[in-house]
Amino acid sequence: MLWEYNISNQIKEYELRHNPVIITVNEFTEETAKEFRNKVALAHNTGQKVIPVIIDSYGGEVNSLLSMVSSIRNAKLPIATIVQGKAMSCGAALLTFGTNGYRFIDQDATVMVHDVTAGAFGKTEDIVARAENTKRLSDKIFKMMARNCGKNDEFFLDMLKERDHVDIFLEPEEAIDIGMADHKRVPSISVNISVDIKFT
Repeated sequence: MLWEYNISNQIKEYELRHNPVIITVNEFTEETAKEFRNKVALAHNTGQKVIPVIIDSYGGEVNSLLSMVSSIRNAKLPIATIVQGKAMSCGAALLTFGTNGYRFIDQDATVMVHDVTAGAFGKTEDIVARAENTKRLSDKIFKMMARNCGKNDEFFLDMLKERDHVDIFLEPEEAIDIGMADHKRVPSISVNISVDIKFT
């Protein structure tokens, strides 16, 4: 993602209190979810109008994804989700939580959607409980994604069922066609630093 400064020739030296915040998501863990939350909060104090979230991920923990979703929903600035490389599993879900019109995907990127998975061991009752919770989370995530894409609640569940629950890999055009992304390009940030002298 390009990031450039446009500085007025009237300015000799400058120092920003905060540079624009660009969030990169590679993993979905408790640590990265906390970092995500802190950066979203910081972005509200930089003067930027949009918070870019670059996604290049194989996925991770669903609960960490939900923590990031909470941060997005509570943000007062638009969130731009940008796929560079890959958005798989939780990464594909996060893509759909960008603000409408602010979802981008690079022309060579890949999106992958699949069922939520989880390992389980221990007593039979514990394994059953974990399996039920995994299904609950899977249904919840796919319904949220479907609504973000303007589809009916069962859209992604039906898609997976039709393909026997194998991993579904999407080209950028396909992701755009089903409403996961809006643009097949990577946006840029321009920081304009100027002098405004007024006489009243």
